[in-house]
Amino acid sequence: MKHIFFLLLFLSGFSNLAQTDAELIKTIYNTSLTDGHSYQWLDHLSNQIGGRLSGSLNAQRAVEYTRDQLDSIGLDKVWLQPVMVPKWVRGTPEFAYIEIKPGETIPVNICALGGSVATPLEGLKAEVIEVQGIDDLKRMDASQIKGKLVFYNRPMDPTLINTFSAYGGCVDQRYAGAMEAGKLGAAGVIVRSMSHKLDDLPHTGSMSYGELPNAQRIPSAAISTQHAELLSGMLKLDPKIKFYFKQNCRQLKDVQSHNVIGEITGSEFPNEIITVGGHLDSWDLGDGAHDDGAGCVQSMDVLRLLKESGIRPKRTIRVVLFMNEENGLRGARKYAEVAKLKGENHVFALESDSGGFTPRGFSFDCSDSNYQHILNWKPLFEPYLIHYFQRGGSGADVGPLKGNNNVLAGLRPDTQRYFDHHHAASDTFDAVNKRELELGAATMTALVFLVDKYGINPINTTQQLKD
Repeated sequence: MKHIFFLLLFLSGFSNLAQTDAELIKTIYNTSLTDGHSYQWLDHLSNQIGGRLSGSLNAQRAVEYTRDQLDSIGLDKVWLQPVMVPKWVRGTPEFAYIEIKPGETIPVNICALGGSVATPLEGLKAEVIEVQGIDDLKRMDASQIKGKLVFYNRPMDPTLINTFSAYGGCVDQRYAGAMEAGKLGAAGVIVRSMSHKLDDLPHTGSMSYGELPNAQRIPSAAISTQHAELLSGMLKLDPKIKFYFKQNCRQLKDVQSHNVIGEITGSEFPNEIITVGGHLDSWDLGDGAHDDGAGCVQSMDVLRLLKESGIRPKRTIRVVLFMNEENGLRGARKYAEVAKLKGENHVFALESDSGGFTPRGFSFDCSDSNYQHILNWKPLFEPYLIHYFQRGGSGADVGPLKGNNNVLAGLRPDTQRYFDHHHAASDTFDAVNKRELELGAATMTALVFLVDKYGINPINTTQQLKD
């Protein structure tokens, strides 16, 4: 009878513990949905500052604004971490058309890819050869390519439910297409925009020439999906049609920028660091609301929501707004380099860089034991329809922090609309839903709260929640 009494007492205590966590998480969600700051911060970043191309004046304005907002939260420490970043400028708007015959043209929408060289001042006009990707190009003889524009027209696979997998399946043609075509003597490259949506908006993004000599570096531009379809159809009717485009972009010298960092120092284990973040830079066609203004403001609000919910973290919680994810990853590498030099112990890092859409869960890059440890918390998220807890990648900016025993994670929102906006002029504040953004901030905060409370690399898992 005595043993039964103590068992009931233990189970009662376990139930109260679970209820306490559930109640605290509910407080976090309620606070975010009724008094969140993420949406108003994103409004300023998007509408008062705008696109934040690495090395630009707007990027610097965003650094100053977010530092000031983190200061206003009352964190224990806020600072800027210097980092040298590339400075690529777009120049005057691009112009392009399909020439059916001399004097008869159809204008089309293009944009220079980030890092591309310019066309000649008078523009570039040549015949077009369509390929379905780099592998298709490599099967051709250089004589078929020399002096022509290579048109990469492999679309994102619509059958893949994970749109990031579809993106990953064809983005190599954007990133390395000009390098490979330049080796074969092509005059330039036109790449189908990375989007499922058929519209008139070209999507930019980074590209690289690798070690290609300057003489072989050719201009590279993205064409809207609608006009990619048009160009492909016209080439089937007449392979001899020509394409003209003009762009004035150029690469300048590297400039100094900053990662923006703030933290709440841990009360028990200050040397164990939990990092949450997104990237502050964006492309310049829109205002970078989804990519990645949303991730930045959600990460900032994690620390504020912890304070507003009355949670005093045991471990140090640090927000990092990384600079230069889009065309270099310099901010992430600098942060990881400094952390290593200081001997910092980053036990957990969470990134939000998949847009401000409805949160569905997380992906985790970690050991089997840590993953099983984390799965114990999944029931706490199910009332908020957060069901996706899977092994997988985390994020580009937290990736350099990977160690043997830590956990990296990525917030996974619904991604079906993400590539409608990604790197395009439609990546604007009006495309972000306030409630969805605030749900994401709360979801991130709840996970950080649990990691802080229970830690990682558990030896004894008797505390882990079962319901």
